[in-house]
Amino acid sequence: MVALLIIVAAIVLLFCGYVFYGSWLAKQWGIDPKKKTPAVEKADGVDYVSAKPAVLMGHHFSSIAGAGPINGPIQAAVFGWVPVFLWCVIGGIFFGGLQDFGSLFASARNDGKSVGEIIKTSMGKTSKKLFIIFALLVLILVIASFVNVVAGTFFTADGRFGIVSNPTGNQSTAMVSVLFVLLAVIYGILTNKCGLKTLPATIIGIAGIVLSIFVGLNYGLAMSRTAWIVFIGVYITIASLLPVWILLQPRDYLSSFLLYGMMALALVGIVVSAVTGNATFDLPAFTGWKASIGPLFPALFITVACGACSGFHSLISTGTTAKQLDNEKNAKAIGYGSMLIESALGIISLIAIGMVSKTFIVDGKFVGAPPVAFASGIASMFSVSETTVYKTIYTLLTLAVSVFALTSLDTGTRLSRFMFSELFLKENEKSYKDASGVRKVLAFPLFGTVLMVVIGCVLGGLSLSQIWGLFGAANQLLAGIALMAVAAWLGNVGKNNKMFYIPTIFMLAATLTQLVRTVITKVTNMAAGVEGAFHWGNWFQLIFAAAMTVLAVVLVIEGAKTFGKQLKSKKA
Repeated sequence: MVALLIIVAAIVLLFCGYVFYGSWLAKQWGIDPKKKTPAVEKADGVDYVSAKPAVLMGHHFSSIAGAGPINGPIQAAVFGWVPVFLWCVIGGIFFGGLQDFGSLFASARNDGKSVGEIIKTSMGKTSKKLFIIFALLVLILVIASFVNVVAGTFFTADGRFGIVSNPTGNQSTAMVSVLFVLLAVIYGILTNKCGLKTLPATIIGIAGIVLSIFVGLNYGLAMSRTAWIVFIGVYITIASLLPVWILLQPRDYLSSFLLYGMMALALVGIVVSAVTGNATFDLPAFTGWKASIGPLFPALFITVACGACSGFHSLISTGTTAKQLDNEKNAKAIGYGSMLIESALGIISLIAIGMVSKTFIVDGKFVGAPPVAFASGIASMFSVSETTVYKTIYTLLTLAVSVFALTSLDTGTRLSRFMFSELFLKENEKSYKDASGVRKVLAFPLFGTVLMVVIGCVLGGLSLSQIWGLFGAANQLLAGIALMAVAAWLGNVGKNNKMFYIPTIFMLAATLTQLVRTVITKVTNMAAGVEGAFHWGNWFQLIFAAAMTVLAVVLVIEGAKTFGKQLKSKKA
């Protein structure tokens, strides 16, 4: 019954946030349904492609969700359910939703350009360059983290190779994921080249999803972990270079139905468990101000990540979503609404770990893999383990998690291509064709894409713990900078930006605190000669944390100067 009360309270609060706060934001910023969007004005059939609201919602939601709202709340559950619940709800409404909606709106008013370009208009060219470097470092961590997650989800060490019968859960997941890609290409061709309407195409797509799952449950794909990493690297390279209508739009749209279905299944499970008592929510309300992952501040706000606020979302809002927005009136539902749905997913993840906390939280530490805990928790609401019902639900949920991680990889790699090219182009140069010399090579889309993918896949093949520890802090720090950038732009164009002040300061304080703690800990351990202190992972975390801290501090100083000028201008 506790789980049912938690989810009902979350849905009511998030719905009220969307209706009241979201509408107030739209009014304050002046959302204009009559204003042409970049997708309409700059349509090029490759990146700027107008999408119907339902299709774009699917792309945006699938891309921002990934595995974050599942991994984060589950790992943060060591603090108890109350802190995670409060941060998912409050953070989603006043922090994450604000950032996502604001970033999408700002980009739509700036020709669909990235956060870097928005920063340039309000804080200058140097700040733009520094932000792009910072964002590329974060994207390397995104690619590395999700390559590791996806490869781990596909790989099973049973020695088989190719298409296999009697597949393991991982091999089934791999088969369905590959079939999903083929299905998306077919959907894209049917809707964009054959003129098929969205409704009949969606019906065909859903039927294709069911068929893919049926095939995957009976036949799987088996390869070594290294082979899967190479396969994923080649796939995301190609996917990031293709026109969005061929793969990105349809794949994410169809993927969203898996996510909606997964959440609906979880909601049914919560009701069933409340009535039947199949599973009991036994996670403590609060375990203390310090847990195995560190003190509540800043650890809670870094670990929950995408369930409340994520800097990666701002890159998606301004990198791909703004280039497909058909009308400004849909920005609230797509930008703000998607974030609140993701917060709801974070609450569902919290409830899932609450059902199996005795198995996965031992002596105050989370043990195991978050996707496994998530699937186990939801499946246990319907039946006891080892039954057919339990195994089927478990497999479907594991599949859904891997699909979303792969969508984040697709989008993250495309964002890398955009930003890497931006870094080497001058003011009057629109593409690599306008550049010269070495810059023409560096700005060439394939060069930046391959470089980022290779670095990400190499890191992804190493220890996930070393990567994920940095990803949370870097991602949330990016959120603080994105909030600052949008606030500065709104101030420059004369719109209300006061709602950004507290979220910006809080996110910067929490993330910089975490990064500084990481640097101090690593340096102290090395100076003391602690065993293992000089392992590559510690050097990696130290260098990345120090670099991002310096870049962030410089950007914050520039942002403070911009806000100071705006205040002086208002007084004058």
